[in-house]
Amino acid sequence: MEINKDIKNLVKKFYKNPNTKNFVGGEDMVPVSGKVLDNIEIEYITQAALDGWLTTGRFNKKFESELASFLNVKLLLTVNSGSSANLAAFSALTSEKLGERRILPGDEVITAAAAFPTTVNPIFQNGAIPVFVDSHLPSCNINEDLVEAAITKKTKAIMAAHTLGNPFNLNKILEICKKNNLWLIEDNCDALGSTYNGQMTGTFGDIGTLSFYPAHHITMGEGGAVFTNNLRIKNIVQSFRDWGRDCYCDTGVDNTCGKRFDWKIGDLPRGYDHKNTYFHMGYNFKITDMQAACGLAQLKKLNFFVKRRKENYKYLQNIFKDFSEFLDIAEATQDSDPSWFGFLMTMKTNTGFSRDSLCKFLNDHKIGTRLLFAGNIIKQPYMKDKIYKIHGKLTNADRIMKDTFWIGLYPGLNTDHFNYCHEVFKKFFKK
Repeated sequence: MEINKDIKNLVKKFYKNPNTKNFVGGEDMVPVSGKVLDNIEIEYITQAALDGWLTTGRFNKKFESELASFLNVKLLLTVNSGSSANLAAFSALTSEKLGERRILPGDEVITAAAAFPTTVNPIFQNGAIPVFVDSHLPSCNINEDLVEAAITKKTKAIMAAHTLGNPFNLNKILEICKKNNLWLIEDNCDALGSTYNGQMTGTFGDIGTLSFYPAHHITMGEGGAVFTNNLRIKNIVQSFRDWGRDCYCDTGVDNTCGKRFDWKIGDLPRGYDHKNTYFHMGYNFKITDMQAACGLAQLKKLNFFVKRRKENYKYLQNIFKDFSEFLDIAEATQDSDPSWFGFLMTMKTNTGFSRDSLCKFLNDHKIGTRLLFAGNIIKQPYMKDKIYKIHGKLTNADRIMKDTFWIGLYPGLNTDHFNYCHEVFKKFFKK
């Protein structure tokens, strides 16, 4: 239609790429993360808006299919955030449909104490007990050597994140899971495009999760995904995502099973509408088609984004060798090729400098920094009334809380930004 062409041309004319401005050190901010968009995302979003289909629709179906293909995984469902992805993924493992392997209240789940809260919160929300173990330094990944000793008769799963895109030791963790019949949930929210032994992270365990918040590798603004190769788990995740109902029809579709009014489930009368039969205590975690449209456009750039993140990490790694007296820089895990989320550093002890004084100095010079999320999460205020266990000492988690931070390397940054960062770091350490 001619009017659609006119709208597309007007969007292209109207939208100016915000990433084309020349960087001026000391005047412009060096952000830790950000979205990288052009007119294509805006055109796709506009097309979705013109459809007038405001919930999940054709763009989402295509996005789910193409992202699953990128990950080389069979089954993928979008949700409205990475946090919802973790909640839906973990909740799925509590389903009665999994029989004796289901996670029950009081069961234990091993995870890292140095974590983002929503890697841990689904364990609490389902009445299970997180068992916290320490992490490696400087990678800040879960210490796989501590995991097996933390297993008890109550242990049902391991749930851990690939820290800032750097894979944890999947060989060892998978070996432990198989030996002890444990579920493995990979929080892959910061690691889209990372590989371990040539295989995409998130695809090793029973379930993987992603986030599409603007800070992440691709963005929808808000959004996330859950993926698996297990059809039963996928159907359970879909139930939790779609109000907890037993029906697996796509949005806007009726009677996929062919017996919508013929089921007999639980204490409901025979023939009770399957679209209103609820098997789980679920939620509405679906995204809109406009979000999916943005994600679909972002997918076209994903290989470039991953390549740029790897290049930016290598460049920073090379120039920051100058500060090896003061900083321990995270290295790629053996057998891995990370799609880095950020440039992770830990202040060495007895340098005469504190991390906080450095971060304040960087902030004063317009260089954004972030800590490694919650640090040692058991020290966070919301944890004071929670029930959890600690296996061994959390020495490195405490160190991460005190000494670890990161700066940005997302594709919107370039060598001008990194060279400026280098000069500011140099100025601080000279001081």
